[in-house]
Amino acid sequence: MQTLKKNKIQQPNFAEAIRFWFILGWISFGGTTGHVSIMHDFLVEKKKWVSNRKFFSALNACMILPGPEAHQLAIYLGWKLHGIKGGIISGIFFILPSMFILLCLSIIYALYGNTPLLGSVFNGLKPAVLAIIISATWKVGQKSLTTFLHYTAAFCSFTCSYFLHISTPLILFGVIFFSVLIRIAVPGVMLLKKEKNTTRDHEDLYYINSDQTPHKTSLKTIIKQSVVFIFLWLVPFLSLTFLLTDTLFWQKLSLLFTQTAFLTIGGSYTVIPYVANLVTNKLAWLSKSQMIDGFALAETTPGPLVIVLSYVGFMAGLNHFNGSLLMGTVGLLTASYFTFLPNFIMIFIGAPLIEKSQKNQTVQAVLSLITAAVVGVIINLAFYLGEGILFSGKGIALHNFDWMSLGWVLLSLFLLINYKLNMLYLIVISVLYGLLRYFALF
Repeated sequence: MQTLKKNKIQQPNFAEAIRFWFILGWISFGGTTGHVSIMHDFLVEKKKWVSNRKFFSALNACMILPGPEAHQLAIYLGWKLHGIKGGIISGIFFILPSMFILLCLSIIYALYGNTPLLGSVFNGLKPAVLAIIISATWKVGQKSLTTFLHYTAAFCSFTCSYFLHISTPLILFGVIFFSVLIRIAVPGVMLLKKEKNTTRDHEDLYYINSDQTPHKTSLKTIIKQSVVFIFLWLVPFLSLTFLLTDTLFWQKLSLLFTQTAFLTIGGSYTVIPYVANLVTNKLAWLSKSQMIDGFALAETTPGPLVIVLSYVGFMAGLNHFNGSLLMGTVGLLTASYFTFLPNFIMIFIGAPLIEKSQKNQTVQAVLSLITAAVVGVIINLAFYLGEGILFSGKGIALHNFDWMSLGWVLLSLFLLINYKLNMLYLIVISVLYGLLRYFALF
């Protein structure tokens, strides 16, 4: 466990922490903002287990790592509070409920997805999902696009992903490479504005606070944890390879989601378009319509939006094995396992190293450009979804344009931006709207 300065605050009760992480998994609707808000309210405001400054420092550390930052933040905080066992418990409970709910929804979708009633419900949901992503783009853009260089990074990122179809990892690696060059050649261009001094008063009132000595790790510990991770990855991989039919399919599925977990920086909105392009265009495991429907299903569950990858695994198994719900379920479990397992090792090994680099100006400058590039990737995702939702997947032409869907997108944006409507309420309203469309047409 982390090295701490002597702290008068008693360590939080482990059983109470388990109850919180379990409940969080069932109520964490609203995307990353919702997840962070719930954790902050309980851990910082109510229980005073983690100081405000340390909480957001942890969030910033998770944003540097590949994968969904909300899930990693839960692992990070669980680890800080109760060591490795705390991180494992918090990480598992954060995603388990949404996996279960999405499995049930995926089975219903597989059985009844082609019925007019369910199709109409999706026609109500999908415009709301598009509005949620546009709203997220606006919020992220406001915070991250602060200079001409940031706008340029976002524009180039969008152009490369949407028009040139360059994969997200390559774009982000390119941004890192050029930002380092710029930092070396013209350091003044990437100088970040110094933040105003924030209060450090009463840090000692929190069990985990920013005055504590950072966690120290050793090469021996890193090697030991890496060996455990390789074992936990290899056993399921070999089991799928030797125990199930069509070895090549399961190998591709396992490797795809492992690769996705390690190579995508910027959270759910960069992971999803990368996977969507692979599974619909290159591997042809899903149709574009099925992929878009997956977004709508994922928004109705708690947990991170990246849980849509579990749905991708389900549909890949279902389609590949001629409608087998059993193989679809195995696909969902496989995709979930190989997507979320790397998050644990990245926190246990990566977080201590990142803590030490958070005051490094070069690292922070590079990170700021990566965040700007992520905005471009999210815009690409909005265009990807928009084509399928606003043109009903029939090709971009005026006679294919769905004006009712556009109207619902605009109304949803109005409710999200002007009235700060909770996403869960918007989803419920959108389902009712879809039902009204059904009964009005039939």
